[in-house]
Amino acid sequence: MRILVVGGGGREHALVMALAADDPSHQLHAAPGNPGIAALATCHPIPADDIDRLADLADAHAIDLVVVGPEVPLALGLADRLRAEGRTVFGPSAAAAQIEASKAFSKDVMAAAGVPTAASATFTELEAALAYIATHAEPLVVKASGLAAGKGAVVCETRAEAEAAVRDMLGDRRFGHAGDVVVIEAFLVGEELSLFAVTNGREVRVLPAAQDHKRIGEGDTGPNTGGMGAYTPVAIATPEVLARIEREVLLPVLQEMERRGAPFRGLLYAGLMMHPDGTPNVVEFNCRFGDPETEAVLPLLGRGLTALLDAAARGEPLPEITVRPGAAVTTVLASAGYPESSSKGDPISIPDDLPLGVTVYHAGTALTSHGTLVTNGGRVLAVTAVAESFAAAQGMSRDAAAAIEFKGKQFRRDIGWREISR
Repeated sequence: MRILVVGGGGREHALVMALAADDPSHQLHAAPGNPGIAALATCHPIPADDIDRLADLADAHAIDLVVVGPEVPLALGLADRLRAEGRTVFGPSAAAAQIEASKAFSKDVMAAAGVPTAASATFTELEAALAYIATHAEPLVVKASGLAAGKGAVVCETRAEAEAAVRDMLGDRRFGHAGDVVVIEAFLVGEELSLFAVTNGREVRVLPAAQDHKRIGEGDTGPNTGGMGAYTPVAIATPEVLARIEREVLLPVLQEMERRGAPFRGLLYAGLMMHPDGTPNVVEFNCRFGDPETEAVLPLLGRGLTALLDAAARGEPLPEITVRPGAAVTTVLASAGYPESSSKGDPISIPDDLPLGVTVYHAGTALTSHGTLVTNGGRVLAVTAVAESFAAAQGMSRDAAAAIEFKGKQFRRDIGWREISR
């Protein structure tokens, strides 16, 4: 099969590697790709949001299946454009991608579907938002409604912090148009869970549950990031819990999207806060694979990923997919200054003797004209270890992350700390 993966981060590297392992005869293309992806696929220097050139690329190479990694091209209508031209696309329409592109829309869908989530209010005017905060219980959460690269949610311990966050978004325009609308939510108590559901719009195949680590610092301290690491499986995600999430969250949302004339085909990501009483409260939905959870989840899948994505894209019945035994832990290596800024152009040294079971996914890397691998973004590499036990995978991932070198490297040594404490 001729497959085009759109994007150039760690998530897309994991997708390309998983598709290549699923069937080595695939002809794989990526746009724009990265140095890691280039070892497995033909990379084309086309930005993920250049809809016209991506459509031309799919035509030029007679692509059979397009797998869209990032949320921005989906929100811009890449899947609509390609489907209109007869292409099979794994990824939702622009209308369905609003489930991520607009947190206000997502909240409205959840309310209509009866899905448990935090109580919230939506604002476009600064003074009205400040007045609401003045009477709100602490702590609370302030979110830019639009796409903010995973950095638009601010957990505020006090009303003063929430006021500062709202001024930052609605007043100082930190997130540009993504912050034109702000959602203020009650703070949810519990443990986070990330769930990937491959869907044809009616049924789902739920992949192994993961837990992400958003804060930059160990012990979940410091500002939120796009994700500093993830692991799977998660002990609290029992078969009974997963069945409840499918029944009370995933299927009702799909039915509501269908009712609105925006059926969702692709990967529906549910970011959940599991209340101590077992209630799965939705923190957010994404319209694509999460990052870095993808780098942890995909290595545990057995054969059949291509068939599953293709069937979902076509709206056909979904085949089963097997999951290998064991655990996977992913540690993200970030550049100096992240998440506020990123250092680019720093040489990267990756040892040649990393142990079997460790995979290094490229997220923000580039090659110089002399062939030197250098940093090229905030999150630079994702180091995944797969082992029979969680403790072994955690140790392997941590040690491999420590062995990789570049100037100003940041990483957490405690990915999966909740799991190890069980």
